[in-house]
Amino acid sequence: MSREEKNRIAYYIACIGAFAERFSISNAFAYNYLLKYCGLDFIYDCYESEHTLSIDDAVEDMFQICRRHGGELQ
Repeated sequence: MSREEKNRIAYYIACIGAFAERFSISNAFAYNYLLKYCGLDFIYDCYESEHTLSIDDAVEDMFQICRRHGGELQ
């Protein structure tokens, strides 16, 4: 596995964990929610720009994408 692949995986895990923490949900629920409502697709497709921002910005961006695809969290 290349260094970039390891960095990407670490970033995805950090984003999922931060998302779970922000919404007081489990990591498993966060993962499934982000998968279902395209949040993981977004963070994968936009990794080059998103990883230069704060994790909080990435969480907000994922939340907005999920909302656009029918996901609702409070």
